[in-house]
Amino acid sequence: MNWHLTLVLGGARSGKSSFAQRLAAQAGERVLYVATAEARDEEMQTRIAAHQRARPTGWRTLEAPLNVGLAVRAAMAEKPVDVVLLDCLTLLVSNRTLEGLSESPSEEDLDKVDQTAAQARVATELDDLLGTVQSGEAPWIVVSNEVGLGLVPPYPLGRISRDLLGWANQRLAAAADRVYLMVAGLPVEIKAL
Repeated sequence: MNWHLTLVLGGARSGKSSFAQRLAAQAGERVLYVATAEARDEEMQTRIAAHQRARPTGWRTLEAPLNVGLAVRAAMAEKPVDVVLLDCLTLLVSNRTLEGLSESPSEEDLDKVDQTAAQARVATELDDLLGTVQSGEAPWIVVSNEVGLGLVPPYPLGRISRDLLGWANQRLAAAADRVYLMVAGLPVEIKAL
């Protein structure tokens, strides 16, 4: 394997997950699929179920909405893997941003999210994640949304989330061997350009 970290970026429904799954399948049979989503409502339950159906049945799934590095190290100590597929960084950053709020926060609670504190939590998560990537032998594929190409969100939490995810994507892209941008289902290897 001549790569250790691959970042797959793209907009909603751009084909990120299916492309990342194809890359993972090419890397080996023992795939550890790291799911960061939490099924907090019916719509998210439906999305998670669709993603589960799209994955090969032989893949191991690790649900880790937080502390991904720690969770993956434990899973790999238990059973070796050929490749780790994290889907997705977007939800991991969101989980860290909203950490400490109730499952159904009020609009007032959401308006009080402190960007500096949220960025510190995201930075800690990324430091541990990248440390795990770099210290392990298995290659990683990380899926994330590119949210900087659209409109500026009209509310503070939306702007905080967009900014933190953009910053997190930059950190992973800088560390990655390969970075793909998905456009209408087509992968463009942007780091190679």
